[in-house]
Amino acid sequence: MPDRITDELLLARAGGGDQAAFLLLYERHRNRIFGFAYRLLGSIEAAEDITHDCFLSLIRQPGNYDPGRAALRTYLYSAARNLAMKYFRNQGREMALDDLSEHPVVPRREEPLRRLLDEELVSKVKEAVADLPPLQREALVLFEYEGLALSEIAEVVGTDVGAVKSRLHRARGRLRNTLAPYLNTSPEIVTLEQA
Repeated sequence: MPDRITDELLLARAGGGDQAAFLLLYERHRNRIFGFAYRLLGSIEAAEDITHDCFLSLIRQPGNYDPGRAALRTYLYSAARNLAMKYFRNQGREMALDDLSEHPVVPRREEPLRRLLDEELVSKVKEAVADLPPLQREALVLFEYEGLALSEIAEVVGTDVGAVKSRLHRARGRLRNTLAPYLNTSPEIVTLEQA
């Protein structure tokens, strides 16, 4: 039954002081927001802070979210992105991207050499994604890892769908060029989901 309650209704209830509504809303969206922030920042602590701040601002300033304009999920990604950009500005530098995965990155195999080579490939994919320019990495993370549609990404980053497509195209091209020596010699291609 709780899954049938809309985000908007939960937000209205949470704004009225219903802690159970807030917790349900938080449970629905926190993992995705945390994962997105982590992939952008490469820091568990910073991603936790951003996730926390994102939901606090939602409750403290519920008027900032307009359900007629975007889904709550899109709004939360936007808020997390803005907080991440603020974090980058405060740090004065770009941080490395490191993937947080709940599943093993590479299936375990019997051969130690094969496992070592697979782990090296996964590491190279992570490095290649981390080396992408921030706007390209952001588009790639939202599309490949978070599963957002192009129109949702455009809404989150405040641009048009054409710009998102262009960023994705350039990101994929850079990844293809960077990883070509590894992917041509490996019998299995490691997908972005594994990295």
